Amino acid sequence: MKRPIRRKSELPDNDSGPLYAGVKQMILDRIHSGEWPPKHRVPSENELVLDLGVSKMTANRALRELANEGELVRIQGVGSFVAERKGYSALFEVRNIAEEIAERGHVHQASVIVLAQETASPEVADALELEIGAAVFHSLIVHSENGVPVQIEDRFVHPQAAPDYLAQDFTTLTPNAYLTAAAPLSGSEHIVEAAMPQSWECKLLMVLKTEPCLTIRRRTWSSRQVVSTARLVYPGYRYRLEARSGKMFEE
Repeated sequence: MKRPIRRKSELPDNDSGPLYAGVKQMILDRIHSGEWPPKHRVPSENELVLDLGVSKMTANRALRELANEGELVRIQGVGSFVAERKGYSALFEVRNIAEEIAERGHVHQASVIVLAQETASPEVADALELEIGAAVFHSLIVHSENGVPVQIEDRFVHPQAAPDYLAQDFTTLTPNAYLTAAAPLSGSEHIVEAAMPQSWECKLLMVLKTEPCLTIRRRTWSSRQVVSTARLVYPGYRYRLEARSGKMFEE
């Protein structure tokens, strides 16, 4: 039998603040005490309404703000869960996401959505320094960490730089690992943006349309040839991007 989480009368005293803040604090108390560990499913909006006697608007705001603050992970159609410590990627390094995930002791998985030869759009042709309509290799892959989607990798590759690209099994080998071996990196370009996800990106990342995402547009070179152009999309509340430069000294 399900045990009520706490009655309205048991919410933290919050006479000077709004009711949703009390709901947030109740959830945070459970998380910080360890009663609700990472990946624990927290009560839904409807369950909070029934257990606490609050309005659905109050429950929604509490869960939404906790997700925006990185305390919860909300997966569309599944529920809200206590967040693990955010994963991270090096911002200005071209690293293998599978290695980054493994370094955290977690499991990397990849789902290949598209792997095909296509004709270059004007934007792709310009990025790869090819003629419009030229043949290019396209891959669209979703990378997951412990079963949770953390990155969409939408990549176009110059066929001359990596002629065997389409023959690779990118469920076991990342494009980064293959391209690093096939066309050793000599330079890269990064553009970082914050953007709301498109509908198809919401489905692949299992996020709401209102959840902001972090996007890196990256081009890489081998010698003087552009190897690939990629758009990497991260759900902002599950991931962070890091960069350091110069020497680090201890006082």
